[in-house]
Amino acid sequence: MSHVPSHARSSAAPPAGARRALTTVPPRPADRTAPDGTRTALVTGASSGIGAAVARRLAAEGGWRLVLNGRDRTRLEDVAAGLPAHPFPADLGRPGAERRLADFALTRLGRVDLLVAGAGIGWAGPFTSMPPAAIDEVVDVDVRSTLHLIRLVLPHMVAQGRGRVVVIGSLAGAVGVRDEAVYSAAKAALAAFADALRYELRGTGVGVSHVVPGVVDTPFFERRGTPYRRSRPRPVPAERVADAVWDAVARGRDEVYVPGWLRLPGRIHGAAPALYRRLAARFG
Repeated sequence: MSHVPSHARSSAAPPAGARRALTTVPPRPADRTAPDGTRTALVTGASSGIGAAVARRLAAEGGWRLVLNGRDRTRLEDVAAGLPAHPFPADLGRPGAERRLADFALTRLGRVDLLVAGAGIGWAGPFTSMPPAAIDEVVDVDVRSTLHLIRLVLPHMVAQGRGRVVVIGSLAGAVGVRDEAVYSAAKAALAAFADALRYELRGTGVGVSHVVPGVVDTPFFERRGTPYRRSRPRPVPAERVADAVWDAVARGRDEVYVPGWLRLPGRIHGAAPALYRRLAARFG
């Protein structure tokens, strides 16, 4: 039977700071596990790409009930068709959308054992030509709505003593990418947030995973305004990222790079930033 693993539940109460931060939204009771052991998941960005692949991967594992969110109603309903899933089309960049989504998921599922925060948009081009509205949209969708949604769901996970949050990041957040300054900043913010939240949740039974893909073969690049034209690194299919998400969930992994060799640029950037910048300037 599929399950969401977590660190062993601590007999000690969470630190006082964690209690203050996590109890302002009244949680649901902790004993809402389905009699058949079914687990529940909320997946954002599920109308296409990585989110859709994650939804199908969870369904293929069996034993999961899903709430799927995406901006495109037609595509989202197509993804949900045939899956044990409730679609909830909504633009998370709109005020209050994350609260409506959290309420819908908790009402339909009764509990959320897994949150895969995959909603995200990009914008490509020189920062000096980026419209202010585009800056706001990238930050709103990629960072603000993600943090608010996690904040709404997390107290319920803590109350039930287990769960996992998976944040979909990007290599751009680890090393920075030319002509994607705001997107890189947004993904770097999510990386730091995932680390900090993981430390805060130690002993609660709730884990945080950061999945870091490189170039993925999805409509993302066309929607950001500039297709991907480089020969390397080669795009990987969204299903490969979904496999990495499942690996993070099944094994309780903190961070997973897709493909795995992409961890190397991040390490070089951290250990020898001057060398990395020279190489990046030369090879792009």
